[in-house]
Amino acid sequence: MFYYAAVFFAFSYVGFTALVLGFCYTISLSLCRRFNKWVADCFSVRLIRIFKTYFHFKFYADPAEKNKIPSSCLIISNHQSLMDIPVMMAHLGGSRLRFIAKAELAENIPIVAPMLKSDGHCLIVRGGQASKVMESIDSFAERVLKNKWIPVLFPEGTRSKDGKLGRFHAAGFRRFLDDAPMPVAVFAVDGGWQYSGMKGIIRNLKNGFYKIKLLKVYEPPLGKEGQIAILEESRELIQRQLDEWRSGTGIK
Repeated sequence: MFYYAAVFFAFSYVGFTALVLGFCYTISLSLCRRFNKWVADCFSVRLIRIFKTYFHFKFYADPAEKNKIPSSCLIISNHQSLMDIPVMMAHLGGSRLRFIAKAELAENIPIVAPMLKSDGHCLIVRGGQASKVMESIDSFAERVLKNKWIPVLFPEGTRSKDGKLGRFHAAGFRRFLDDAPMPVAVFAVDGGWQYSGMKGIIRNLKNGFYKIKLLKVYEPPLGKEGQIAILEESRELIQRQLDEWRSGTGIK
């Protein structure tokens, strides 16, 4: 009984935040952006705390990693769930993060949609013309440099519903770095695939876990060969970390 009461409390908190954010988006873009900052910096941290307190949820992360990445860098990571976004925000200080995401996420996903639409994130139309996609990335790169944001890219391009690491796509990665050369910080995440959809969240949140770890920071790659080499090695590093976590030989 307590578990379902805790679920109701957690979802009520998320729902109320979503309503306030949606209301802000409809009446004022500047107000919405101010509330976005609170969601990114405070709400994401509180959500993890609620999970830990009421669901015995375990969040494996090293808080010091926030200070180990350059102030200007491209973050890449594997992708398992929409929860990857608040997890990264809670871990790294979300108000400077900007995501390269599918445009469909900006349509009707509570909290995520108004933030993506109002705060300068890069929205990619799935199946859209390659030229339009590249134009979106070009414009995003300009905003990143102007505002000193930290961009986040999931090279798989879609969520892994079973936790298996997918193929990394190079086009968006290379285009962004051509426009805005910068270091590349590689992270691995695990646990998110358990929370795909409402049933998965309710079923697996109790005694659940999420892991995130900084694996390596690369200097800005030089040319196509350097970019491809980083992307290929990054995938190997992430796969190795996933294998280590799942073999039980490494928690953090």
